[in-house]
Amino acid sequence: MVDLGSVFSTLLDGARISVIIALGALVLAISLGFALASASFLLRSSALDTALTAYGDILRNIPSLVWLFLVYFGLGHLGIRLAPVPAATVGLGVIGSAMLMDTFAAAFRSVAAKQSEPAAALGLSRLLAFRLVIVPNSWRISLPPIGNYALALLKDTTLAAAIAAPELMFQARALMNQTFETGLVYALAAAIYLGIAFILFRATRWAEQMASA
Repeated sequence: MVDLGSVFSTLLDGARISVIIALGALVLAISLGFALASASFLLRSSALDTALTAYGDILRNIPSLVWLFLVYFGLGHLGIRLAPVPAATVGLGVIGSAMLMDTFAAAFRSVAAKQSEPAAALGLSRLLAFRLVIVPNSWRISLPPIGNYALALLKDTTLAAAIAAPELMFQARALMNQTFETGLVYALAAAIYLGIAFILFRATRWAEQMASA
């Protein structure tokens, strides 16, 4: 007889790791993506734009799982050894930065097309206009795609099982091998994923409403 309480508790432990990886990767992706998009917008350097385009193309065209292997095993060969959870967080976060860099860049351009002239008429320097006008308004535009990315990121945390991060799918596979209750274990795992996704969806919608208020 399967101990449902024990199975559910183990899956919740895995879900906690999944959330930690997803939140850490999201913070890294937003921070790095915003910084790169800001540098491109402010500096307007063709060399920098070429480098950032190459950065984004490389990360988008390497499968996420391969990138995680490169971070986990590749850095180890260079003497930089990361535990599975930090490696998954860094790997997914850097991949996400390439996606969100484009999101922020598009938002900056959209706001600048409408607000640059009024900001100049007020005597704001380019840097002040960026900080006081473009950035606050661009966040309102960026929040919906960031929310969509966060939901996709939650699903991508399943890849971390390949480098032995004890997230939800890793724990589900371990339980399946122990109990042979494949349907039960994966049904519970799916229910937990749906619950987390629903909470994340509601949180992103609340953030969008607050930003537009």
